[in-house]
Amino acid sequence: MATQQIQTVGSRLDTVLSISAVVAVVAGVLGFSFLSGQTTLIRVAVLAGGLVLGLVLGWLSLPGRQFLAFSRESYDEARRVVWPSRKETVQTTAVVFVFVVVMALFLFFVDKTVEWVLYDLLLRWK
Repeated sequence: MATQQIQTVGSRLDTVLSISAVVAVVAGVLGFSFLSGQTTLIRVAVLAGGLVLGLVLGWLSLPGRQFLAFSRESYDEARRVVWPSRKETVQTTAVVFVFVVVMALFLFFVDKTVEWVLYDLLLRWK
C-alpha cells in the first residue's frame, strides 16, 4: 500500500514568526555593523541578542521546528557515515594525482601530434 504524504498549510502566525525571525537576525547583524562607534561588548550584545531572538522566533514557527528536526536528522545521518581511513584517503588521492598526470601527458602528446600533422606535414610551416 502506497503512503501519501500530506503537507499542511502554514498559518498566518507561522509566516509572521518566520519573517520576524529573519528581521531579528538581520537587525542584529546590521546593529553590529552600524554601532561601530560603541564598545565591542555592546556590539556583540546586539548581535547575540538579534541571533537569539531570531532563533527563538524561528523555533516557535512550524517551518522553524521542521528545519530543526531536519537538521537533527541530518546530523544523525552524518554520524552514521563510514568515513575512509587515512590509508584509504592517501591511496585514493595518489590514484587521482597519477590519473591527472597521465591525462596531462596524453593531452600533451595529442596536442603535439596534431600540431606536427597540421603545421609540418599539411601546411609546411617551419
